[in-house]
Amino acid sequence: MHAIGVDIGGTKIAAGVVDDDGAILAKLRRDTDPDEPGQIERAVVELVGELRRDFEVAAVGVAAAGFVSSDRATVMFAPNIAWRDYPLRERVAPFIDVPVVVENDANAAGWAEFRYGAGRGVQDMVMLTIGTGLGGAIVVGGQLLRGAHGVAAEIGHVRMVPDGHMCGCGHEGCWEQYASGRALTRQARAAAVANPERAAALLALAGGEPKKIKGPYVTEVAQAGDELGIELLAELGEWIGVGAASLTAVLDPAAIVVGGGVCAAGDLLLDPIREAFGNALSARGHRPEPRILLAEMQNDAGIVGAADLART
Repeated sequence: MHAIGVDIGGTKIAAGVVDDDGAILAKLRRDTDPDEPGQIERAVVELVGELRRDFEVAAVGVAAAGFVSSDRATVMFAPNIAWRDYPLRERVAPFIDVPVVVENDANAAGWAEFRYGAGRGVQDMVMLTIGTGLGGAIVVGGQLLRGAHGVAAEIGHVRMVPDGHMCGCGHEGCWEQYASGRALTRQARAAAVANPERAAALLALAGGEPKKIKGPYVTEVAQAGDELGIELLAELGEWIGVGAASLTAVLDPAAIVVGGGVCAAGDLLLDPIREAFGNALSARGHRPEPRILLAEMQNDAGIVGAADLART
């Protein structure tokens, strides 16, 4: 049974037709304005309509960043789009004559990895999405953990450091302030200010200006053997690994899947994650340990996961 997955980002929407094996048969995208909810709704309806011209579709899943209600209908809060208690399903469903469900985007991506990607074959999995922020999804006993109100697995906002860096959520010391692309960029810029000579490779990519250093620059110089770049990725990996060990103490997953743009660094990030995880894991040697794996679905995860969840 084909389904359509729609992945709503801050400035674009991607949609695709997904078959029962998780393969995308056709895909479209539109640029959108995050301050114009009406434009976003129209784009969703138009993309679904275009895709349905060539495919028979039984359901539509819409993935959006933010808090999604447990009935999979309302976006209660979105950080990057002007949605507050917004009845998204109600607004688009009248124009789409098949069932429509709304999903959190990290949950959708995690479900795609669980069903078709690095987590296939396990029943208990944690997904960490290391992008600008830190998102995640949790699967327990083969079921996506949504919580009582639909807003479970906001793992980036577990507080790690008392009186730490201020987070966009309004609190201090959240995990994503230390384990994200934003954290990597902050640390790289600080290192370039403190020791420009050691940061020469980064500054060369940034035109000599520390404030223009971006996270991908760290990966680029590290892959070329730059000592500072390698250290910055190792520091990021340590924060991710320590937090993942705490999640393991609570959830006992069979696999921890690490995805997001920062994971382009590959083993330069994954090896420090695994080392820090092992050092921080309680009762190590007396318990089974989860595998720590790189995500496989990449940018298609939101589409595939949203479509598959629309079928359930």
